[in-house]
Amino acid sequence: MIADSKIAFRLALRHRFLVMAAWLLILMLATGWMAAQFSGRQPATVALDMGLAVMRLGLPVLGLLMLQELLAREFERRFFLSSLTYPRTRARFLLGRLLAIVTLLGLLTAVLGLALAGGVHWLSLDYEQATPVALGSPYLFTLALMLVDLCVVLALGTVLAVVVATPSFVLIGGLGFMLLARSYSNIMALLREDSSLVSDARTYHNSLGLLGYLLPDLAVLDVRQIALYGQWSLLQTHWAIQAGIALLYALAMLVLAQWLLSRRHFA
Repeated sequence: MIADSKIAFRLALRHRFLVMAAWLLILMLATGWMAAQFSGRQPATVALDMGLAVMRLGLPVLGLLMLQELLAREFERRFFLSSLTYPRTRARFLLGRLLAIVTLLGLLTAVLGLALAGGVHWLSLDYEQATPVALGSPYLFTLALMLVDLCVVLALGTVLAVVVATPSFVLIGGLGFMLLARSYSNIMALLREDSSLVSDARTYHNSLGLLGYLLPDLAVLDVRQIALYGQWSLLQTHWAIQAGIALLYALAMLVLAQWLLSRRHFA
């Protein structure tokens, strides 16, 4: 599997991973700096908030693009005629590609996290806030749960990359899944507070509740508020349960992807 991962590393670099990562870094820093200029009271908090938002959106998009190139297009371009003819199992091939993508995204998360922390610290030197940001353990905990969120999206994207006939559907389907998993619980909470937002709030709420049996609640994994305000009390009480469910969901998706690939017939 290490040999497969090395091949996947080279393929990812050939598909301009470093260029896209550099653009994501520039976008994150530029977004945080420009957002801070519009906040006269808490520039560091606003910069950190916007930087984490860019990371939370950009990393899954980059991961889905890599899955699209290293898996879906592998089958579309019939490169499997050579890559799957070596004495290896299909599971090893799949896990090798996925391991390379996860490793690259993990390293990129560390680089982005360090760059964002440095930029926010530099902004905080000019203005002392009443509630300073917490760039220690709360910040690291926020990045850790962001990686859990990323693993879930990548696992679902792997299933799509194995079964779809059109590679672009990996990005479209992955983004749609991410949007649903991150928003349905917040919409349900909003409807509980104000049922006048829709005509039939009860039916709408029950329909969204069905998604809870099909999708993990990724909104709970967005815990940036503890880093923004430095208060662990803002952390939801059931975050550990939801994180465990998300990891089990990702594992189930990987098992499903391996099962589907092992039974796929190539023309």
